[in-house]
Amino acid sequence: MSIEPNLFGGASLVRRWGRIGTRGKERVVLFKNERHAIECFLVLARQKRARGYRPRPRSDL
Repeated sequence: MSIEPNLFGGASLVRRWGRIGTRGKERVVLFKNERHAIECFLVLARQKRARGYRPRPRSDL
């Protein structure tokens, strides 16, 4: 998941998932401001962590 600016002055919550080695899927949810996108991000992250998911290690280090 990531929060990215959009062309309309708001923010987008981008969710990507799929099996390793496949193209996967993506869902983009638009928000009027970044605060609402962050609130949704935190709720979803909490739900995923409760199910055993962990953040992916950063590969740019």
